[in-house]
Amino acid sequence: MVEKNHKNLATLLWTDTSAQNLYDSHAGSSKMATTEQDHSGDCPDDVESVEDEETKQNGDKGFPDIGEDFNAQNAEWLALLPPAVKRRIKALKKLQLDCTKIEAEFFKEVHALECKYHQKYVPLYEKRNCIVNGQYEPTDEESQWPSDDEDELPEAIREKIKLEIDGAKKETDTEDMKGVPEFWLRAIRNISMLGEMVQPHDIPILKHLTDIKTTSREEPMGFSLEFHFSPNEYFTNSVLTKDYQMKCAPEEDEPFAFEGPEIYKCTGCTINWNKVNVVMMMTKTLRKRKKRRMTMKMKGVTQMERKVEKPAKTRIANSNNIISQEKS
Repeated sequence: MVEKNHKNLATLLWTDTSAQNLYDSHAGSSKMATTEQDHSGDCPDDVESVEDEETKQNGDKGFPDIGEDFNAQNAEWLALLPPAVKRRIKALKKLQLDCTKIEAEFFKEVHALECKYHQKYVPLYEKRNCIVNGQYEPTDEESQWPSDDEDELPEAIREKIKLEIDGAKKETDTEDMKGVPEFWLRAIRNISMLGEMVQPHDIPILKHLTDIKTTSREEPMGFSLEFHFSPNEYFTNSVLTKDYQMKCAPEEDEPFAFEGPEIYKCTGCTINWNKVNVVMMMTKTLRKRKKRRMTMKMKGVTQMERKVEKPAKTRIANSNNIISQEKS
């Protein structure tokens, strides 16, 4: 029950699309973590696919669906062709299949190249982890970076930032802030596909996320993700893992639908939830949503009452006028 109710976090970490997106953008997370977005992440659980969105847009615009008509015309055209032409078309299909097989080999070599260069990234990732979690303090030379356009900000905003920084310094005088707080939470929320999946009740958990590691392999083709967490009250795991297996070959029944490597199987670890705390967190979230829905509902009822009340007062006023006229 708890695992089912709290499926958003699992969806965020484990869906094939988000995992591939996170795997592809892993090297750029440091840059993304430096930009703060104001969205709350409160959105539907399911994210529409690009194909569904395009279909909806086309449907809204009233575009005719010509796919079925074209397929029917194409089948009729092929059936009416002379046998010699049909043989040539079959030969062309065979050539296209050979091209698809070469394309599959190309993608396999690209994946092998990614695995090779991944090993070069690992030391940088390890150093990033040390900086983020306060295990290493970068030198002045390592910290040299062009200004983030702070000088171009309006004077009022710069003064506000200065006051906030001074206030933060006073609060942290007794305890020095280590590393970069909430680095991975901000990094995830700045990846558009992942950020849309983050729900309000996921945020307290993701604040404990300390590192994300990837491991790629050539045979069998695939990769794995490791999500490292600091001790927290939500689950006892220190690391959550999931392994993804990929295939890179055209299907026998639809060989020309091949578009490159795709995830076909995944295996995840068991999350040992602290059920008491998770249920309390979910209850608070549901209460907030229920309260918000009730507030919106009451606003709607009030507006309806006003619309009904005004004509009623008008009718009463008109009736009084009629009665007065009759008496006179």
